[in-house]
Amino acid sequence: MTQHRDNELDEFKQRVNLTEYAATRGYALDRRASSRNSAVMVHPAGDKIIVAKGEDGHWIYFSVRDPADHGSIVDFVQKRQGGTIGDVRKMLRPWIGGTAPAELQRPSASAYVRDLVHIPKDFAEVRARYEAMAPAEGRQRYLEDERRIPAAVLADPIFADRIRTDTHGAAVFPHYTRGGLLCGYEVKNKGYTGFAAGGSKGLWISRGTAEGDRRLVIAETAIDALSYAAAKPAPITRYASTAGELNPEQPELLTAAINSLPDGGEVVLAVDNDDGGTIIGGRIEAAFAAASRPGLSLRYDRPPTPGADWNDELRGIVPISRKSAAKRNNDLTS
Repeated sequence: MTQHRDNELDEFKQRVNLTEYAATRGYALDRRASSRNSAVMVHPAGDKIIVAKGEDGHWIYFSVRDPADHGSIVDFVQKRQGGTIGDVRKMLRPWIGGTAPAELQRPSASAYVRDLVHIPKDFAEVRARYEAMAPAEGRQRYLEDERRIPAAVLADPIFADRIRTDTHGAAVFPHYTRGGLLCGYEVKNKGYTGFAAGGSKGLWISRGTAEGDRRLVIAETAIDALSYAAAKPAPITRYASTAGELNPEQPELLTAAINSLPDGGEVVLAVDNDDGGTIIGGRIEAAFAAASRPGLSLRYDRPPTPGADWNDELRGIVPISRKSAAKRNNDLTS
C-alpha cells in the first residue's frame, strides 16, 4: 500500500505538466522570458515562478520572490491551496487519468508549454535566483564608480541584459551553454569575486550587433571585456568571458563562438599580461585551432603594463604583484 502511494506521488511529479496546472491557478506564461529549458510564469498577485523539468523527469518550480518556495507539483499545490497530502492526491488524480470532476477545466494550449528539455535541478534554481536580480539597464554603480566603466558602454545594446545587480549592489554576469541555457553567473563587488552556487561556467557573451559580428574579443572576466570595449571601442564586435581558467566544457563553447564569425573575421585574445593570461591564452588558441577556420585570424592584445588586466589599464593602475594561475583558480569556481 505504501509503495502504491509513493508511486502515485511520483506519477504526479512526472505526468502533471506544472505549467498547465499553474495556468489554471492564474499564472500567465511569459513566452519572451521562457526558453526550451525553462518557463517563466507570473501571477497577478506578484508571484513569479521558474518551471523546469529535472533530469529525473520531474516537473519542478522555484519562486523568484520567495527562495523557500520551491519543489514539485505536490509542493506547488500545498503551498497555494493548502490541505494534507491526501487532499493533494484528490486534486491531482484527475490530471493523470483519474475520475475527473465536472468542474476540471484545462487551459488553452497557448497558456502553457507542452514540454521542456530536462536540465539539472541546480540550474533551475540558479535561473530563479538570477531572475530575482535587477537588470542594469545601462547603469551599474559598482562598475561605474569602482571599475570606471563608462555608462555609455554599459548602455550599449549589445550588453542589454548581460549585466544585472544583486541585492548587495554587486555586478552579475550570466553564463550560458551552447544551447542558450543559463548555467551560472559571475559575481563581482568591492573586495568580492564569486560564482553562482550550484552553477557551472559557460560563457558570458554579449549580444550580436545589428550589422553582424566580424570580431570576437575574449577576455578572462566580463569586467575585463567591458574595460576593453571602453578602452578600444570598435563596431561589429562581440565580447566574451570565460570567468578565469577554462573548465572542460568551455573550449567547445569557445570553438562554437569562433565558428559563428564569417570568413575574414578576427578573434582577439584580450587576456591578462601575466603568466595566468599566457596559460589561458594557450587554451583559447587550442579552441581556435579546433574550429579549423583558415578564413579567420587570431591575435593577442594584452595590456601593455606587466601584470595588468584591461580594467587595471582602464583605471591607470599598476598592479602591486602579478596574479598567478593558482590564485585565479581560487577566485572563480569552475
